[in-house]
Amino acid sequence: MLRNLESACAVALLTGIVILVGIAAVARSMGSPIIWSVEVAQLLFVWLCMLAADLAMQQRRHFCMSLLPDSLGPRGRHALEAVNLLIVIALLVFLWIYAWRNMVLMHPRLIGATQMNGSLIHASMVVGLLLLLRTSVAQLVAHLRNTAPPGKTDRC
Repeated sequence: MLRNLESACAVALLTGIVILVGIAAVARSMGSPIIWSVEVAQLLFVWLCMLAADLAMQQRRHFCMSLLPDSLGPRGRHALEAVNLLIVIALLVFLWIYAWRNMVLMHPRLIGATQMNGSLIHASMVVGLLLLLRTSVAQLVAHLRNTAPPGKTDRC
């Protein structure tokens, strides 16, 4: 259900960006540009990128290298997948801490014509990293529950 909600939000953000850019292009060609359209489109795009990254990770669509896993046996491949997920989780926690600090630092900063707080843009990283962390932990739990090592990793 959460994946459907994330997908719907991603589609809504993409639709909003396309409509906003289209309206801004028409307005500019008519001689009255919408000065805040670029800032709002950038805000929507950053949020879309983070949602799309999580959706890709949920579907295991991120890139990977299969040279090492393919050279291992089933048990080694299974263990390597768990280690990889643990490394990703540690990295996401590390990045989240700095994303949070950055969001707090950017809150007083006002962005251009809209005068929106900079934290609205930087909050996308905080939320996106939490979504990626949730997905990675869920994948690790599912992977560890699978006691029989898979014949070939489904990661690539």
